[in-house]
Order: sequence, then C-alpha cells, then structure tokens
Amino acid sequence: MITSRRFTNAQIDRLLRPKSVAVIGASDRHGALGCTLLNNLVQYEFGGAIYPVNPKRDELQGLAVVKDVADLPDGVDCAVLAIPRAFVVDTVRQLGEKGCGAVVIYAAGFSEAGKDGARDQAEIARIAARHGMIVEGPNCLGCTNYVDRIPLTFVEINMATPPAGARAVGIASQSGALAAVIATTLHPRGCYVSTSVSTGNEAASGVEDYVEWLVDDPATHVIAMYVETFRRPAAFLAAARRAREAGKPIVLLHPGKSAKAQESAATHTGAMAGDYQLMRAKLAREGVIFADTLEELCDIATIAVTCDSLPGANMVVLGESGALRGLAFDLAQDVGLDLLHLDDENSPELRAVLPDFVPVSNPTDITAVGLSEPAIYTHLLRALLDDDRVGSVVASIIQSDPITSKIKFPAIRAALDGGKVSKPLVFAGVDEGATVPPEYVADLRAAGIPWFPSTERAYRAIARLADLAKRDLADRSGDPIVLDGLDAVGGVVPEYRAKDLLRTAGIEFPRGRFVAMDQGAVQDAGRELGYPVVLKAQSARLSHKSDAGGVAVSLADDGALCQAYRDMALALRTYNASIEYDGMLVEAMGARGTEMIVGAKHDPEWGPVVLAGFGGVTAEILKDVKLFTPDLGVEQVRAGLLGLQQAPLLIGWRGSPALDVDALAELIVRVGRVMAGNPRIREIDLNPVVAYPAGQGVMALDALMLVED
Repeated sequence: MITSRRFTNAQIDRLLRPKSVAVIGASDRHGALGCTLLNNLVQYEFGGAIYPVNPKRDELQGLAVVKDVADLPDGVDCAVLAIPRAFVVDTVRQLGEKGCGAVVIYAAGFSEAGKDGARDQAEIARIAARHGMIVEGPNCLGCTNYVDRIPLTFVEINMATPPAGARAVGIASQSGALAAVIATTLHPRGCYVSTSVSTGNEAASGVEDYVEWLVDDPATHVIAMYVETFRRPAAFLAAARRAREAGKPIVLLHPGKSAKAQESAATHTGAMAGDYQLMRAKLAREGVIFADTLEELCDIATIAVTCDSLPGANMVVLGESGALRGLAFDLAQDVGLDLLHLDDENSPELRAVLPDFVPVSNPTDITAVGLSEPAIYTHLLRALLDDDRVGSVVASIIQSDPITSKIKFPAIRAALDGGKVSKPLVFAGVDEGATVPPEYVADLRAAGIPWFPSTERAYRAIARLADLAKRDLADRSGDPIVLDGLDAVGGVVPEYRAKDLLRTAGIEFPRGRFVAMDQGAVQDAGRELGYPVVLKAQSARLSHKSDAGGVAVSLADDGALCQAYRDMALALRTYNASIEYDGMLVEAMGARGTEMIVGAKHDPEWGPVVLAGFGGVTAEILKDVKLFTPDLGVEQVRAGLLGLQQAPLLIGWRGSPALDVDALAELIVRVGRVMAGNPRIREIDLNPVVAYPAGQGVMALDALMLVED
C-alpha cells in the first residue's frame, strides 16, 4: 500500500489557509463568478491580502485592482481563476512562474469535453508538477474554509463558523454542486462544516490529497465525501486508513452499483468481482462508511458529528405505540439493524420503571402513559443509557403539536442530567408533519442528540454506522505465499499446471494424472487412479472446457473412458481445429457435496481481492458471493461466509449436515495469501469448490489462473 503523500499539509495550506489571494477575473457585474467570489472574500473579512485582477478596472470593493497577472507580487499563496476556459492554461503557466502556491480553476470544458480539453488539462498538470503548485479543478466550485472564514467559491454561502471546540464535518467532493448541498443540509441541523473542497476534474490534486489534510486538521471530526472515480485508489486507501486510525469516520457516497463487470475478465471470478464491489470491499476494510443516497450521506454525517461516539450494535427503541413497535421490527430487519432483546427477567431496571401492564420489550411500547407521567421518559432513557449492553438508543416519539412537545421534549432532555449523552441517543419523530417548537429541537442538538423528522431515516443512518462497529478491522492473515515455478508461466494457465502450482500453497485437489493426447495413456491413468474418473482436455486456449465438449465425468470403466476420449477428440476438432492441446487430465471422481466458488482478482489499481460464495448453475443468477481482502484471517472470513444469503445451507438446513465452514474459510485465506505473494497473478478461479460435512474438508475440482506475461 502507498503510504507516501503527494503533498505536504503546508502545500495544501496555501489553498485552504492562504494568507494572500489573487482573484483573476474580478468583476463588479452582478452574477459574474469573479464578482460573487470577491464579494464573499470582502463580506466575510478575509484577513489576508486580496489582489483583484482586471485590466478594465482601477478599483473593486474598495480594493486596488491589478491590471495583469504579470503585475502580481511573487509568491501569492492562491489564485482563483474566474476567467473563460481559453485563457486558463496560459494564466496557470504565468502563475507558476511567479511562485504562486495554489490555483483554483472554475472553468469547465477540459477532460470532460474531448481530446482538446484533455490535452489542456494534462498541460495544467505538467505545469503544476513543475512548480510544486496545488491545482483545484478545473470544473470545480472552489473551496471554503469555515474555521478561518476563507470562501474561495463563486457560490453565495452562509459562513457558519464552528465555535472553538465544536465538532465539525470536512467535505471532499468531486461534485461542486453536491459539496454545496451537503453543507447547506448540515448547517440547519446545527452541524458545523470545517472545510469544503470540490475537486472537479482533479487535474493535479484529488480527493485523497484533501482527505490526508482533513485527517490532520484539528477542526475536522467527520469526513463526508461524494466520489465518482478514485483516480489514485492506493493513495486513497492509505488516506482512509489514516482517518480510521485517527478516529475520524469517512462517510462516502459513490454511484456505480449498476456498472457492468469487466467484460474482458478471463475467468468467472473476474466477471463477478466487478469494479464497484471490489472498491467497496477494499474501502470497507479501511473503515469507510457507505451511504446509498445523498439524504443518507447527510443523515449519517449528522449522527456521526453530533454524537460523541458512534452507534454500536444492539439498538434499543423507546416507543409509544404497539403499531409502531411492529413496524419497527420490520424496518430494523430491512436495514440490517440488531435490536437488543429485552424482557422482564433480563432488565430489572426497566421493569421497575414501567407500569405493571407494560411488559419490558424492545422496541418498548410505553403506551400513552407518558402524557400523564412524562418522567417515565427520563427514567427509562437513563436506565438504557447506563446499560452496557445497549449500543444506541432511538427515541421514536409522537410529537403531534407544541402542547405535546412541551410535555415530552423536556423530559427526554432531562435524562442527560444537564450533561452530554454517554452513548448515541437519537430522537426520531414518527409524524413528520408535526409542529414542533424549534427551541426544543435546538436544545436536543446542543446536547448531542440528533433530531430526525423520520424514524426510517434515523434507522437507516444508524444501521450504516453500527455496521462499522461490527467490522473486525484487525489484520490477521499470515505471511504471503510465494509460488515456486510461477516464473515459467504466463497468460492463461491451463488447469493441470494451475493445480500443480496451487498444491504447493496447501490447496487440495482430486488425485490426478496429466497425460498426452493418447488413448492408451489415458486408459493407463484411469486404471492407476481407480474408477470412476473424470477426463478433461487441457489447453491454455480452452478456458471453458465444457463449451467445447472437453469434459467427461463419472467414467466407470476402461470402456467408458476410451469412448469418452474418442468422442472428446472429435468434439474438440469440431469446436476449433486450430487449438493445440497440451494433453489430457485424468482425475479421480470426487464425492458429491455443496458447490461453492472461490476465486481472486488482482485489480491493477485496488490490488487483490478474493471472491467466495455459492457456485453451481445458479451462481451467475443469484450472485450469492462476498469479497474478502487478502489480509483477513480465518475467523473474519468465516463470519463473512455466514452472512451469505444461503448461509443456512452451510450450518445445516432441514436435517442436512453442517458443512466444513472452517475448511472453506482456510481455503479462502490461502488464496488471499497467494494473491498477496504473487502480484503477477491477475486472476484465480476455483469453480467448483465442493464443501463436505464438518470435519471432512473442501475440495477444489477445477482451477484456472491468469498470469501477467
């Protein structure tokens, strides 16, 4: 993994904490980008030097105007280009020669607009590299440092400056529009933003560079991101790891779930392990939290930054209705939330608070008793917040009107004894149209209790955060396995050679013999191994043998084997007479079991990942598989396997024996270690892998490898 950073914090400071700013294209024309930018800097009293540049003005906003870039002083920290695209490259070149530290380019029409635009964007990158200059954009909305009140954006903003000690969200987004939307959404919720950066086309700096800076920024506690393409995946993985180690959760919205898997993949595994899922597997390993929608991104960030700690597993719901209790069960199941089981026997503190006619349960239904005895909210919440079993609490409350709110809100707030919440407590209204006095909501938020108008939104956001708590992020896998003899192969490696190589890694295959394309040799191999046997044609050009009639199974005797050989030779010639065959592989027929698939793919940017799940004829239809990173240990992989949709088949279903999940997990770990130790291996496909009853192991029946030449 890449650990070196492309830029130092001091370099990025010249963009995000500049002491001097040049506005190229400054204007007094209302609506012009250079006008709004200059207004922002003046309105929010930027404390450094401002150099408006405009050949047709002498003064703007009370500031002396510089006529030309050449007239700027050397070493300006940051220049913002509010000029047409045609003038951008030459202006960037001039700024680089004058020692400018950073450039913001608003103009579009570069790599997103064809060859000419891509050429000019590449030139901007070369200029930036030559001069050690940070470039934000092109095609971006600029950036805003809310802490130091530095708005380098052409959007009119609300400069909500975080007070000292306040928790805040840092925003890194490839979309300028969404960067603005995220900040606009968070601010009315009482959430502060520390710094917002829109990276646009990322000619010479990307989201990973700004995440590195935000990790070190003392004003940033949570990082919210919108990313369409990770241009430097390994660098982002390193940045995400640093964020995790610093205790700063990253919340990511990344479109692309519907993208097709790579059509050029040579193996079944390569096709099933699509780019989007591979990216998610790698980032999940580094603690990144995924949002599925923009609303969910903002909701997750709201809880993460408002609460002092993140929700863990075992959520408890304080509710007021039997009907809503039933709906809560369904919703929790749909979004993957674990509800802690509570009853009269295991929760005496709750039993002592609730009326006799209300059983202890989760969700709790306190009925309408809270309207006449509002102290019940206080006592129940205190008991739940003090319970070590509870990972988070949701107060699922009917708000109705100001009178009802006046009864309930103060009682809920009183549970804190004037302090902060000891664990995440989220207020989730169940009646979004209710009229709630804003001071009650503000009071909750000030105390670290996020307020949501919708229970469903709160549940979904908590589920994403609680998922992070369930992940075992420790590195456990052993040393990489280096395969002897791999140097002698390249391209598609036929089955017999792939099996010989992988056996040295401790992967078990059926007993077999590779022989020449000769009926006598095939017959001798069958007799030696003992019937029944399997016969398979072997060639690097025959990745999918069954398509060509190159596989025959359950051959019970010499006659069946010889006839299968003759039929196969004819079928292979008919399929493609130009293919040259290495020979035949004769193997002992394996016992029947549950078919699984195990494979691996080495992405040139994200690195290796292992895929495993249920195989057989429905594998491509159901796609009941998971991706595992190569550094996982057996227990971590086992937990992942038990999360498959068909996992009940692994542990015994309707009288069938439990399968050897431990052996399957061990096989997956070994494949991962092979991928980690042999970067030339692009793909491995073991399909099928037969899983036998517990204690009897697993057996890979087929093997295919793709090795970089």
